Amino acid sequence: MLRPSRIRFGQRGWLGLVGVLIALVIVALLAQTVLKSHGLLGGDRAQPTAAGTPGAVAPAAVDATEAAPARTTPIERARGVERDLQRDAQDLGRRIDEQTK
Repeated sequence: MLRPSRIRFGQRGWLGLVGVLIALVIVALLAQTVLKSHGLLGGDRAQPTAAGTPGAVAPAAVDATEAAPARTTPIERARGVERDLQRDAQDLGRRIDEQTK
């Protein structure tokens, strides 16, 4: 005859597995949202349509007083960050060398 403690013990594995799967789905959804917000994952971008067709959007008026946003790809932004870090590291190295003299 099976004891009740053995039955409960066997089901804890299934409950744990279901819990891990739910946590994995939540993490995947959050990661997808973060990647889309940073532009690293292709999002729901509107496909360009020909003018005059349903769904076509007229271009917005250009405001000369505002600076145009820099159109850079994520890899270009990463390279810029890398350049800044290298420059800062070199500056820090120079300051340390000047202080040790």
